Amino acid sequence: MDQELRASITQWLATVGIDSQPADGVSTSILVIVCFIVAFIGYIFVKRGVVSTMNMVITRSRVHWDDIFMRYRVLEKLAKLVPALILNIILPLALTEHEVLASLADRLLDVTIVILFVRAVYSALDAANEVADVNLVSRRLPIKSFVQLFKLFMFFVAIIISISVLADQSPVYFLSGLGVATGLVMLVFRDTILGFVAGIQLAANRMVSPTDWIQMDKYGADGAVEEVSLTTVKVRNWDQTITMIPAYALVSDAFKNWRGMSESGGRRIKRSVQIDISSIGFLTEQDRQRLSKINLLKSYFAAKSQEISTFNAQVEDADMPVNSRHLTNVGTFRAYMLAYLKQHEKVHKDMTLLVRQLAPTSSGVPIELYIFTNDIRWAAYEDIQADIFDHVFAILPEFGLRVYQGPTGADVRSLQNL
Repeated sequence: MDQELRASITQWLATVGIDSQPADGVSTSILVIVCFIVAFIGYIFVKRGVVSTMNMVITRSRVHWDDIFMRYRVLEKLAKLVPALILNIILPLALTEHEVLASLADRLLDVTIVILFVRAVYSALDAANEVADVNLVSRRLPIKSFVQLFKLFMFFVAIIISISVLADQSPVYFLSGLGVATGLVMLVFRDTILGFVAGIQLAANRMVSPTDWIQMDKYGADGAVEEVSLTTVKVRNWDQTITMIPAYALVSDAFKNWRGMSESGGRRIKRSVQIDISSIGFLTEQDRQRLSKINLLKSYFAAKSQEISTFNAQVEDADMPVNSRHLTNVGTFRAYMLAYLKQHEKVHKDMTLLVRQLAPTSSGVPIELYIFTNDIRWAAYEDIQADIFDHVFAILPEFGLRVYQGPTGADVRSLQNL
């Protein structure tokens, strides 16, 4: 096909009076100049005609992804292939009498075409990566890692093809030689290869994606992932510092990814309040009458009073607290907090909701709230948590309970004066 095309061009040059096989250097120089002029005209036609027209269509279109490709000048870089292709076809015709020069020009043009093509593809890949970012595809898939992987693959292919063209050898010849240098490559580029493999694992398993909140204390990382590449993961910490984590570290070491929390729509509150053991006791009749006026406890007292009365009726000497059942202030407080949280508008009702008593310690009896908020934003979450525990501390005296607080120096001196 190439020979037929060149034969057609040769015939066309003959019709316009140009000898495609000149015998002197002057004619050869003229033909070379003519070739460059034809290539330049072809480039101007494609750039000013085809590319400009397509850019006008892109500008007027309603979609936005094509504007990104235009901003990366993908069409302009493809247009640069036109003069190289034209020269690759007609320049050897002008150098027919100079075989060495013709062969060298042909090889250089082939390499130029490969380089220009790779540059155009690189721009298209960068544009595709930005399109993925705009459409939030990168949150589900690390598109940038795949783009870098494809770029790296194209780079090595282009290098091998270019060297094989310049050396006039088959690409298989150079590929076979890479096996000999594998050991040296593994030794010198160990970290790069580890990062490369880890980057593929991160991308394939979706272990980390942009906008994920990850925590990795070993590297001082606690913030949102901004970029996932084949070798590094860029994390912007909450204090606005930047941490660069090697990709292979995320595969070999442990880290925490808060993506599940973000996707679930609930953020956990797991905090306890220490109750002074000396303040825990049975409710008196006056306490029951007073606390039964609390709206959230009316159904609780109604059910518990019936249950306890039925049990105590079957017990001898029920007037002794040790023989019968009685309500405690801490148990009533737990029932109140459970009812309070169930009706709280900021608490996630479809997730775990517990008010539990933990093992007592030297600091008192911990009453832990294990709940999830329905707002995962950091500032809103902190406000909800603070409001709930503000209420806890304020309501405790109503149940005759005290929060344990370690004695201060003034408290110790006052005890000594007694």
